[in-house]
Amino acid sequence: MSYHRFVVLGDSCAEGLDDPYPDQRAYRGWADFVAARLAQDEPSFRYANLAVRGRRLDQIVPEQVPAATRLEPDLIALFGGGNDVMSRGWDARTVARRVDAAIRACTEISPTVVTFTLSDISHRMPLGRRMRPRIVALNEAIREAAVSYGAQLIDLWPDQAVTDSRYFGADRLHLSTHGHRRLAAYVLGLLGVSHDPAWLDPLPGVAAPGSWRADAHWLLREVLPVAVTRTRNRMIGRQPGDGFFPKRPDLLPMTRDEAWAPGNA
Repeated sequence: MSYHRFVVLGDSCAEGLDDPYPDQRAYRGWADFVAARLAQDEPSFRYANLAVRGRRLDQIVPEQVPAATRLEPDLIALFGGGNDVMSRGWDARTVARRVDAAIRACTEISPTVVTFTLSDISHRMPLGRRMRPRIVALNEAIREAAVSYGAQLIDLWPDQAVTDSRYFGADRLHLSTHGHRRLAAYVLGLLGVSHDPAWLDPLPGVAAPGSWRADAHWLLREVLPVAVTRTRNRMIGRQPGDGFFPKRPDLLPMTRDEAWAPGNA
């Protein structure tokens, strides 16, 4: 099956952090990799990415779903929920309702919907085990909604790549180029589209072992600035994602610079 109109919804993980294009002009990520491959098989292919970093599911639905509806997609990918997990006032039932609403809305406007669970961050983050129960609850809600509404699910929870730090960026949260290519291979495989099998091969060698020095550097350089910014924004009434815009708001063809080029990834 070929696809003509591919629309991506979600947060920073859908936008493509932490995988910048070689010229640093924008983030690339798994969705761009998937779009470039799909464009090879369909000359009329168009791709839009409505993702906005920082957005929760209860923001994605009212902001991104109406825009996606106007684009009349035949393929949607929804990657969200991470900001719900990290937000204050976590409530599993509330987030489950958000998940249900988001996946239901996507399946109402596209014949094919791909959605994702989150991976286990406890392998790579100090104190990550404290967030683990929230991710487990979110993932269960995603699995249930995918079954209920007929969405295609990519379950990242059992993926052993989470134990290799090279699949993640400096913040240990967003995927690196290696991680985005791996996720793109999962999506293409689910859609029955050929792709480079090497993208799913284990990375050569061994990742650098963790250390307290590395953890301290991560806390100071990655975690503390984010915490300060979120606290400041909360004090002035700003919501996560305010001031950012969709990555690719219109259905556009893939350009030559975005061409499928594994060797340049």
